[in-house]
Amino acid sequence: MKLVTIVVNEIEIPGVLTDDGVIRIDEIIPKFEGSMLDIIESQLINKISSLITDKERSYQVIPLEEVTFAPPYRNPGKIMCIGLNYQEHASDLDTSSPNTLPVVFFKYDNVIVSQDDIIKIPKMSNKTTGEAELGIIIGKECRNINEENWMEYIAGFTTILDMTAEDILRQNPRYLTMSKCFDTFLSFGPVVYTRDEIPDVSSLQVSTVLNNKIVASNYVSNMMFSPSFIVSFLSSLFTLKPGDIISTGTPRAVHIQDEDVLECRIEGFESLTNYIKDLKINK
Repeated sequence: MKLVTIVVNEIEIPGVLTDDGVIRIDEIIPKFEGSMLDIIESQLINKISSLITDKERSYQVIPLEEVTFAPPYRNPGKIMCIGLNYQEHASDLDTSSPNTLPVVFFKYDNVIVSQDDIIKIPKMSNKTTGEAELGIIIGKECRNINEENWMEYIAGFTTILDMTAEDILRQNPRYLTMSKCFDTFLSFGPVVYTRDEIPDVSSLQVSTVLNNKIVASNYVSNMMFSPSFIVSFLSSLFTLKPGDIISTGTPRAVHIQDEDVLECRIEGFESLTNYIKDLKINK
């Protein structure tokens, strides 16, 4: 199932993406007034999937040409990011890939945007980079889980674009949080693919694309730390909760500039595309 959030009369409404368009969740579950995060937290994905495939029921579909996407949701409990998870990206920053434990850092929900939104390069940065990543959405609360059953705790997967004020980071590695947490510095969605849609996560190919040119591409199977290890490892550090987002690392970052178009492509997924605005040029 493909979950999305769309804008209807300036209100963000969760829905299911089909080949013909989007079915609002309140069409499927009458009087439902929550967000996609509420759906994940309330364990409603299986119920919605069952109802949407019931051949005796019919639903009104909003055509795709009438749809405006919003971020899947705006208030995750945690946004966890894995750094330098491909060897090629480590070389971008003149450092070596970690070989014992993953690099983990956090972002805050002020960074969130989604499809076709504007990514804003802050005035204090002269070199901001963007990178495509596979996102994992936690579906159930978990702590100290094994790699073998990690998928039981996953709601789905999505596309992510993660930004870094690289020149700020290079001044001092302790500036990592500052360099990563400017407004608009994480785009995700527009589609969350429930786990049944992704039979083999390791076979997914992730590409960073700038102005329709592929900058770098790699397979999830080539990550230093696999998604199963990442989820298990993070759950050993702290409790993971429904709606928490994990950004799993990028094949390579690219320098973004005013009027660029940045894109995350993952094979079999809807692409995530954002436009770049430099606040030093555009006041």
